[in-house]
Amino acid sequence: MLGVKHETLQSVGAVSEETVKQMAKGAIEKLDVDYALATSGIMGPDGGTDEKPVGTVWIAVGTKNKTEAKQFNFRFDRIRNINMTAYTALNMLRKFILSEL
Repeated sequence: MLGVKHETLQSVGAVSEETVKQMAKGAIEKLDVDYALATSGIMGPDGGTDEKPVGTVWIAVGTKNKTEAKQFNFRFDRIRNINMTAYTALNMLRKFILSEL
């Protein structure tokens, strides 16, 4: 739905910088909005790997012209990982919008 390329998912996976950037760009295009954010992560309690342990999260924010992404490692339980992801994503979006003013 958001236009993430199959090749991206195959090569770097769903929890990656490339994926969240494509998700944010896809949301902007599909929803015709000025700003978008996207998150992807391994919330737990299972699903982590040595390369991407539980708590690994990528968050992207952007506009039609600029997209930024950052990785986080929360390492809490599932509910707290979800909450931290939401708070962090909204704060990133707030800071991004302020930087555009």
